[in-house]
Order: sequence, then structure tokens, then C-alpha cells
Amino acid sequence: MNPRTPRTRPARRSALVLTVALSALSLTACGVVDGLGGDDDSASQGTGNDITVGLLLPDKDTARFEKFDHPLIKERVAELTDRKGEVVYANAEGSKARQSEQFARLIADGVDVILVDAVDAGAVAADVRKAKDAGIPVIAYDRLAEGPIDAYVSHDNALVGEVQGRAIVDALGEDAADRKIVMMNGEPADPNTALFKKGALGELDGKVDIARSYDTEKWLPEVAAENMRKAIREVGAGDIAAVYSANDGMAGAVIDVLQDAGVTDLPPVTGQDADLAAVRRIVAGTQHMTVYKSFLLEAQGAADMAVARVRDQDIQFDALTRERVDSPTRQDIPSMLVPVVALDRDNIRNTVIQDGVYTVDDICAPAYAAACAEIGLTS
Repeated sequence: MNPRTPRTRPARRSALVLTVALSALSLTACGVVDGLGGDDDSASQGTGNDITVGLLLPDKDTARFEKFDHPLIKERVAELTDRKGEVVYANAEGSKARQSEQFARLIADGVDVILVDAVDAGAVAADVRKAKDAGIPVIAYDRLAEGPIDAYVSHDNALVGEVQGRAIVDALGEDAADRKIVMMNGEPADPNTALFKKGALGELDGKVDIARSYDTEKWLPEVAAENMRKAIREVGAGDIAAVYSANDGMAGAVIDVLQDAGVTDLPPVTGQDADLAAVRRIVAGTQHMTVYKSFLLEAQGAADMAVARVRDQDIQFDALTRERVDSPTRQDIPSMLVPVVALDRDNIRNTVIQDGVYTVDDICAPAYAAACAEIGLTS
């Protein structure tokens, strides 16, 4: 059974609603919620500032984990604990066995709380139970883990798919219903994949011709590339009007395969994560869009939740987890779902540059300078 879309979320959201939601979450992440600002009052309950947070991330292939998530969480925990709190970090590098070993080490070391982005959402359930038996709360980060987790923080994953699907329909215009598209979905064992796909199909079903749909083992670009080659053989390169790619790594592989097949007028290709390579492809016009998910808001929200849980600050914790989601093993999990934004050539400056994810110089390397100038993206 797949986790269902959180009940509190409307099906569609305007840019204004997203902006308001992001602003509200920014205030929360910056410690405006009472008791999470890092002052003397913040340590008035529970453990205080002597906090150890275990952080387990799944892989190094996804650039954001090492570059953004880990350092952001580390810094936020330090802010909240007067620089006395500690983050103990390990990366599983794609191995669920290695992540289980890392989980066991954190439990043995007696950390106060564990944030985990599971390599395998089902396999990690046994480790979550062991942590709970040891009295250590577990918060699922970015990917909904199974087992008795205390809370979940991620982005609005069904909305990610909706944004991607809507971008394709809008790009194809009035003739969309007669145009063939290929769907390149993520790892089928990843619960996020089901939500991305559900959101996308809500926009695509009945509006386009879904000619082929593939799952992508472990989100590997090389698997997406092989599936794209199959699609070209079976559908025809010239008949593929768009490609729904669930993330940026796969989008890059899809685009490479299309270009290798001699396609010069590339169809719209979606993505997710706002990887630097993807943003550059968007500037160059080879990738249609990506979904920008604020790493800052998600990471800081996770740190806030972890510290509030350790300190037994129930009011603050409840303020941070206003939504509820279900996993296959637990109902009504307290959750924070951070909104997402469609990133295209028109709003690069107002998203990843404004938030300090990249600078203009990062994006506009010499090979992209002319394309950057064309859209007014200059220092």
C-alpha cells in the first residue's frame, strides 16, 4: 500500500499561496515559533542545550545532501543550542545495509534524536523500532520511512508531481491531447515516487497520450537512459512530444539520449531538485523546467522539530507539524510539508539565486554566458 496524499492539502495552489506559505515557514525556520530562537527561554524545558542529533542521509549522488542538507541542519542545531548541540552525521552512499549499521551505531552511542532519510523506506522500519525501544525519537527526513516514526518533514511531494505534469500540459498547449509523452518515474520502492506519480497523473491523465511509462531502479540516470532508448525505438524520436522526468539526474540522461538520437528540437523535459546542471540546462533551453524545493526550509524545519522533540516542547513541536500523513505502518504522522516552486528560465533569479543556493557566476559559466545574457541573468 502506498502512503496517501496528506488530507489537509488542496489539489491546486496559486503562486500567491505558495509565496505566503514559504514566508510563514521561513519565520518558523528562523526561530519565530516561541521557544526555538536559541535564547535562554529555549532551554527552559527538557534537555536544554546539551543535545546530540543523529543525521542519516541516503546517498552522495544527489548533490544537495552533502552541499546543503547536512551543513544547514548542523548550523541550525548549533543556533538553537547556543553552539552546544552536536550533529553526528553519516551517509549510506546508497546502501541500505550500511544505513542499518549507521543506525545501530547512533543507538549504541545514545544520541538524543535521529533524523533519517531512508535508503529503503521499508527496510529501515526495523531500525526505527530499535531506536524507539531505546527511547530515541526518530524523525523521517525528506522520504517517509516506515516504522514507529515520531514525525516527518519533507516537501509536498504530490504537489511536485502536479507542478511537473502541469508544466507539460501548458507547454504542449491546445494540441496536448493528441501528443505522445513518456513518463520516467523514480525508484518504485521509494514512497515519494508514488506521490510524485500520483500528482503528475492527476494533471496528465486525459490531457495527453502517455505512450510509455517506466520505473527507474534506484533513480539511476543510466537506467533512465536505457528506458529512454527503449521509448525512442518503440514510439519514435520524432513522435515524443514531452518527457516527464521525476528528477534532474534522470532528466539529464533523457536529454543526452534524445540528442544522441539526433533530436535537435528537444521536447519539454521536466525535472526536480534544481541541481546546478539542471539549472544550466534550463538556461540553455535543453531542459524545460525543474521543481525547486527549498533545502533551507526543509533542513531548518527538521532541526527545529528535532530540538523541540528532545526538549519535550510539545507546543512548539505541534506548531511545526500541523499536517498529517499516513505510511503503510502508521496513521496520522505529525508532519511538516514545505511548498515547492516550478523553476524555469523566467524565475531563476527569484528562486535559487535569491535564496543563496547558487550565484549568477555559478550558473553562468563561460559555456552558458550567452544564454544567460539572453534572459537577462547577469551579475
